[in-house]
Amino acid sequence: MKKARYLVPHLYTADPAVHLFNGKLYIYPSHDVESGIPENDNGDHFDMRDYHIFSMDDMDGEVTDHGVALDVKDIPWAGRQLWDCDCAHKDGKYYLYFPLKDQTDIFRIGVAISDKPEGPFIPQEAPMKGSYSIDPCVLEDVDGAQYMYFGGLWGGQLQRYRNNKAIECGQEPVNDAPAIPPRIAKLSDDMLEFGEEPKALVILDENGEPLKAGDHDRRFFEASWMHMYNGKYYFSYSTGNTHKLCYAIGDNPYGPFTYQGVILTPVVGWTTHHSIVAFKGKWYLFHHDCVPSNGKTWLRSLKVVEMEYDAEGKIITIEGTAE
Repeated sequence: MKKARYLVPHLYTADPAVHLFNGKLYIYPSHDVESGIPENDNGDHFDMRDYHIFSMDDMDGEVTDHGVALDVKDIPWAGRQLWDCDCAHKDGKYYLYFPLKDQTDIFRIGVAISDKPEGPFIPQEAPMKGSYSIDPCVLEDVDGAQYMYFGGLWGGQLQRYRNNKAIECGQEPVNDAPAIPPRIAKLSDDMLEFGEEPKALVILDENGEPLKAGDHDRRFFEASWMHMYNGKYYFSYSTGNTHKLCYAIGDNPYGPFTYQGVILTPVVGWTTHHSIVAFKGKWYLFHHDCVPSNGKTWLRSLKVVEMEYDAEGKIITIEGTAE
């Protein structure tokens, strides 16, 4: 396994969503800043305010910073905290999906549009109808349909919802109850709204039972990513407070998905967030850690490492930076 490479030394960036557009890799990360807000479990210290977009022609080559593609001050419905984003392409347009707290401090998912993968992106006047929580990820399926995966616990507010409705005093279920699942929704033809009511994406254990809320080493916390390998759908995610990247495999975009194992063991820093992409015949894991900031969990740095599968299609575990 090759050594991981840090990609953006001049900015603190995290949560990379990476896509191959026009023969180049484009990286859509969040942009960490020193906010001065005390660290807490709701993530208030992650007070990100804009997005920079980066591109690479070659995995070992220069990383180009295309500058600010979207700023919170330009979003009409903005409150605060531009967290992890993703980008999708359809019919010559690029769609940037981003979580942002509205003016009532509730996370919604917004959309911004550009003619170029590097932006700049022009935001819509309002968030997506019925959207909530964080960490949007979009998969273009083999038939051209586009699906959004989203959700995140604790500061991501997913525990406040059941069946797409807000509830009073939302929290994680008791340990032996099914874990709160991430959500999936097919997008509308114009890419601006959900084309259906979001559904639960259920992750099963080896016995075909949904993972339990108390199974913090395996249950979903945040950081959805979906890729395909040998005709199978690989849903990967972070376990949050146990600091692992894990994955599950299914036969269609909706699942169910069966838990398979750990992609990345814990890194230096609290969060683990990633993307997986094929480029020039190899597979790569993009992620982040806090080594360059001497362990400041709110100042993270992007990195990439080659990822491999075994003969049965299982991802070979990569060791993180945590000791």
